[in-house]
Amino acid sequence: MSKKILIIAFHYPPAHQSSGVQRTLKFSQYLPDFGWQPSVLTVNERAYPSINVSQEKEIPGSVRVIRASCIDSARHLAIKKRYPKVLSIPDRWISWWFSGVKQGVSLVNEIKPDFIFSTYPIATAHLIAYTIHKKTNVPWIADFRDSMTEDDYPTQWLKRKVYRWIENKTILNSQVSIFTTQGALNMYKGRYSDLSNQNFYVIENGYDENNFSMAEKRRNENTAKNEKIVMLHSGLLYPSERNPIPFFDAIAKLKEERFISKKSLKIILRASGHETLFMQELQKRSIGDIVYLEKGVSYQEALEEMLSVDALLIFQAKNCNHQIPAKIYEYFRANKPIFAITDKEGNTASLLTKENIGKVVQLDDASDIKLGIKSFIDELRKGGIKKISSERVAQYSRYQRTKELADILNNIEY
Repeated sequence: MSKKILIIAFHYPPAHQSSGVQRTLKFSQYLPDFGWQPSVLTVNERAYPSINVSQEKEIPGSVRVIRASCIDSARHLAIKKRYPKVLSIPDRWISWWFSGVKQGVSLVNEIKPDFIFSTYPIATAHLIAYTIHKKTNVPWIADFRDSMTEDDYPTQWLKRKVYRWIENKTILNSQVSIFTTQGALNMYKGRYSDLSNQNFYVIENGYDENNFSMAEKRRNENTAKNEKIVMLHSGLLYPSERNPIPFFDAIAKLKEERFISKKSLKIILRASGHETLFMQELQKRSIGDIVYLEKGVSYQEALEEMLSVDALLIFQAKNCNHQIPAKIYEYFRANKPIFAITDKEGNTASLLTKENIGKVVQLDDASDIKLGIKSFIDELRKGGIKKISSERVAQYSRYQRTKELADILNNIEY
């Protein structure tokens, strides 16, 4: 007989936010294979800034999904795009707490789960789990896809104070805390060093083999040869944490030196989220014929594109050294050369070094980026860049990650 787990997650289909959705979706999809029957408490569709229904079909029929009422303060309570910031503490979806707790407690009383599992971001998810845990005494597992607080994050003092309170309650009251990198785990161990009995684990992000198999089939049906080298970054580029401006400077210099041109290189920044700002920077440097800002596509289309290009780009700032972008595991499965623009001391660089693949250059150093791109393109033209082996890739699958979660659940003493 399967054990039961209640998953509390904001990001779940049909949310159109691929990396956040994938972790929870795949846990819910594969946990039954390891003797755990999940139910999911999430939000109604209108809470999401954008939706894509394509992945709803991946939710197993056996998984009960409860969509609690929730509004987005920034969209539903704003007048002329302005609203009281107190309505976004801890986040814009705090309204979810009221309905989520009510429906969550009711569901706990009905299905009697062995564990509650909540995942951050969004902070309200942990707040709901904390409240339900206190009301029902069901053991709680807390998942941190990102760190909740830093010395300067959140930037607004009241929000940071509330975040730190929720974080503290989460660490103190959860049976287990799970992080996506060793760097994040080490940071939290240091922050809560007086809690020697806390159970901290790492479950990294991953890729899904079923999604990639489908993408490979569709790509083989529509294969077109690239006439130039095509490099891709798929996903958000934050001006603070993934600032591409030094990269733009490097591209401009290489174009000026005639090492690259619109005939030899195309760089796609897919769904960067800051197109207006970046377009101005591209125009200033006259590189809009090489660097293209493209709109978002479905998750499946994004995977197909990863498989069709010549190389893949990663951006990650030094202040995120304890994080690894979730897309890097999908890049591994796409089996393409990786050009990482990040700090050489961070977890992302360490992972690439561990696997002995890719090229790493400093995010804030246009000169280093320029030299790196030059040698990277030379190696691409010669076909000599090492890629990760299929045997090594398999360890990063979402199925394997779900097994790791099931192993943790099976070994918790309570």
